[in-house]
Amino acid sequence: MEDSTHLFLSPGPFSLESGASLPQVQVSYCTYGTLNATGTNVVWVCHALTANADVLTWWPGLFGAGFYYDPADWFIVCANVLGSCYGSTGPLTPSVPGAPAPFQAFPLLTIRDQVAAHDLLRQHLGIRQIHTLIGGSLGGHQALEWAVQQPALFEHLVVLATSARHSPWGIAFNEAQRMAILADPTYHAGAPEGGQAGLQAARAMALLSYRTYAAYGHTQQEETDDKLTDFRASAYQRYQGQKLSARFDAYSYVTLSRAMDSHNLGRGRGGTAAALACIRAHTLVLGISSDVLFPPSEQQFLAQHIPGATYAEMVSRYGHDGFLIEVEQIAHHLAQFYASALA
Repeated sequence: MEDSTHLFLSPGPFSLESGASLPQVQVSYCTYGTLNATGTNVVWVCHALTANADVLTWWPGLFGAGFYYDPADWFIVCANVLGSCYGSTGPLTPSVPGAPAPFQAFPLLTIRDQVAAHDLLRQHLGIRQIHTLIGGSLGGHQALEWAVQQPALFEHLVVLATSARHSPWGIAFNEAQRMAILADPTYHAGAPEGGQAGLQAARAMALLSYRTYAAYGHTQQEETDDKLTDFRASAYQRYQGQKLSARFDAYSYVTLSRAMDSHNLGRGRGGTAAALACIRAHTLVLGISSDVLFPPSEQQFLAQHIPGATYAEMVSRYGHDGFLIEVEQIAHHLAQFYASALA
C-alpha cells in the first residue's frame, strides 16, 4: 500500500462562477493504495465542511486497512476543497508569494468552483474513470454536482445526508453562524487568528443542527438534580467551539458556509429534477432517520429523480453526524448496493 499527501498547482488562472478569478489555485490531496493497470479501482471521496484530505483520519471504520474501502484494493483519492485551511487555496493564502492574505476579501466560492478544482486534479492524475464517487453533507453537494456535470465519468455514486440544493433551513443555520463570527470585532482586523471567539460560538450553534435531542439526553444528562449552573451540556458546547477554533479559521468557515449555501443543482439547468435526471452513475442515496439539517425527505427527493437510484435510511440517534458515525450501517448498505449492480 502507498499513501501520500501532495500539492497540485493549476497551470494558470482559475475562473470562478461569480466572474472573479484567482491567479492560480493549489489543491492539497491525499492518495492511498495503488491505481490498477486498467484504472478501474478509483474511489474519490468528497469531504464535508471542516474536514481535510486525510480521509483515514475522519472516516475511520469505513476507510483504511481492514475496512470497507481498503487501500489494498482501492486507489482512494480525497482532495481538500478550495476555501479550506488545510492546504488548498483559501482566505489565508496570499494571491502571490509575499503578498498579504486576503482574509475576508477572499472572493465568493461555489460548489461548482470546488468541483472544477477537483476535475483539474483528476486530469493531472490521469484518471479517466472513477469507480465510486462518495460524499456526505457538503461532500455530497460536490459529488452530486460533479455527477451532473460529467455523467460518463462515474460508475457508482454514493451520497449521504445531502440534498439537491441547500435548503432555506440550512442557509438560515449558516447565516446565524456567520452573524456570530462577524459580530466578533477581531474578524475584521484581517489577521490569521481573527474571529476565533465568533467561530467558537458558530460551532456551538452548528452542533445543534448536527446532533439531536436524544443524543444530548444520552451524553449530556446530569447525574444529580442539585445543579443550578455549570451544566455538562454547557461545558460540551464550549469544548466543541474551542476544539474547532484550535484547528480551523473563521475566514475559511465563512467562505465554506457560503459555498454550501450556493449549492443548487438546478441553477441554469431547468430545475433540480432536470439536473438529477442527467446522472448516469449507479447511485445509492443514504438518509438518516434523525437528521434535522438534511432530513430524509431531501434524500428521498434525490432517489426519486436520479434514474435507477437506490434509497436506504439509517436509524441513528446521532442526527446529521450519523453519516460519520454509523459506519457499520453504511458498510451494510454499500454491500447490498454493489451486490445489486452485479445481479
